[in-house]
Amino acid sequence: MRWLLAVLFTSLAALAQANSAPILAGKSIDKVLVVKSERKLLLMNRGDILKSYRISLGKQPVGAKLREGDQRTPEGFYWIDWRKTSDRFNLSMHISYPNARDAAKAREKGVPPGGMIMIHGTPLDEEYPEWYFHTLDWTEGCIAMKNTDMREIWSLVKDGTLIEIRP
Repeated sequence: MRWLLAVLFTSLAALAQANSAPILAGKSIDKVLVVKSERKLLLMNRGDILKSYRISLGKQPVGAKLREGDQRTPEGFYWIDWRKTSDRFNLSMHISYPNARDAAKAREKGVPPGGMIMIHGTPLDEEYPEWYFHTLDWTEGCIAMKNTDMREIWSLVKDGTLIEIRP
């Protein structure tokens, strides 16, 4: 009977650990902050920076995204709302762009706001090594990072996490 209780408690403990939020430095990630001018992505908990990563941005990194195809990375408040593996960019996490403000600005100008803004890794390309991408702003408006960093972000940041992108 004791072994049955031990198995039951061990199973419950494993389930509880599997369902808990990912932890970094003993804290869960409640916000992702991107500071475009510094090329930094910060993982945060209650305003404290837990970890920082180097990022690459869209080919036109200055200014907020105005329309589809402008190669700018958005600025504002969004959510990490879903994720997928990508043949082209390894792992990727979708940012909920456009928000209501972005959509209204695009409507005013009569242009499509764009979409499919992601945090993603770098291509596996025999011609261009990963370090080549890491030193450039090369995306169409997404936020890119080294694949090892992206794997870590993937495991630490859950869907539904707030992301703020600042100039």
